[in-house]
Amino acid sequence: MIPGSRPVPFGHYGDGNIHYNVTQPVEMDKQAFLDQWDEVVAGVHEIVLDLKGSISAEHGIGRMKRETLRKVKADVELEMMRNIKSVFDRNGILNPGKVL
Repeated sequence: MIPGSRPVPFGHYGDGNIHYNVTQPVEMDKQAFLDQWDEVVAGVHEIVLDLKGSISAEHGIGRMKRETLRKVKADVELEMMRNIKSVFDRNGILNPGKVL
């Protein structure tokens, strides 16, 4: 992680769905922080997977988690997700451009 950054967990603690954010250290340059963002996300996801958690998103999986999703879900799971989405969104107009 980045020294001086702080995790900010929030969300649905009662059902075990915890969202997270990581704050930029006060004295750190914004671009320098963003340049390390992929490493921060990888570190958080590693902890989640070590604890047998899952990588998900409340409103679908978008571009930011596309590669991570491919690493943690089997091909059959991804296909099932796409099939379920297609039932509810035959024209692909809900959450366009997102994976699911």
